[in-house]
Amino acid sequence: MSLFTKLALTVGLTSIGFCSLAQDSSVRLNKAIELLENDSPAFGLLAFDYSLNNARSLSRSGLDFVIIDMEHAPFDVDKLRLFLLGMTDKRTIAEKGNLQPDVIPIVRIPATGKEDFLAQAKQVLDVGAFGVMYPSINTKAEAELAVRATRYPQLSGVEDYDPNGLRGRNPSNAVWYWGVTDYYAKADVWPLDPAGELLAVIQIETKQGVENIDDILSVPGVGVIFIGPSDLSADMGFASASAPEVEAAIQVVLQSCIENNVACAITTNQNTVEGRLQQGFRFVTVGLDGGLSARASEALRRGRQASGRDKVELDVAPSSAPY
Repeated sequence: MSLFTKLALTVGLTSIGFCSLAQDSSVRLNKAIELLENDSPAFGLLAFDYSLNNARSLSRSGLDFVIIDMEHAPFDVDKLRLFLLGMTDKRTIAEKGNLQPDVIPIVRIPATGKEDFLAQAKQVLDVGAFGVMYPSINTKAEAELAVRATRYPQLSGVEDYDPNGLRGRNPSNAVWYWGVTDYYAKADVWPLDPAGELLAVIQIETKQGVENIDDILSVPGVGVIFIGPSDLSADMGFASASAPEVEAAIQVVLQSCIENNVACAITTNQNTVEGRLQQGFRFVTVGLDGGLSARASEALRRGRQASGRDKVELDVAPSSAPY
């Protein structure tokens, strides 16, 4: 019997006590969307280590989301399934009385806007991810394809038909992982579908993406714009994201997001998180993986304090990961 099968059986048996647990209609499944709807910032972590142990460490970290990076780490869907199972803390679900995970899993896939990323998006969504991060989106057409990759084909005549979905329909694992019977209804992109629980996270990492940001934001279903300072600085010909020209480009994207009421995301640390929140960023990472490191914990504490979300106990795991 494989490790995954053993773990699935264990989690499945543990879940029996909760199978009749109804989701409170006032509580979203996707915590990050719930926070954004309430104009509250969401705090996360970028995880290159998507091991079971790291999942267990992060599941009660005080974070709101984790981005599993399968762009720069191996694209291993079976390993991802183990990580997602490890992120499901049944004790927390029982205590809260609803099915909303404390930490929402989002996956960054390796394919970029220049490539066909439909298959990769389908794979990670089918195992239960609550969103997909699409790297290096440069045009409106690429952003529209990302949204379509995240959606199922829509019924004829619905108000939010466009851009129509391309995702193939076979989400048996995702239905089980989410713990709902109406997955098809909930697995749609927010805010195009106000009741949708999936986030299409669009990364801006090039000069072309910055230049086209208004067109990209015009695509219905774009949930978050995530600026990648490192790749953006490289594409602009600078060795560091601290170059004034790079920061100016970052501010162009941010202001366009604010004007279009779309959450803007960026990487931060303990020295920058408060300033980025003051500028208007609403979706920020506070470090890298290896558990919630002391530095990431401090960035999270400062961010929560600056935004009024400081009433939380943090589990701190030591880490030597640089960020």
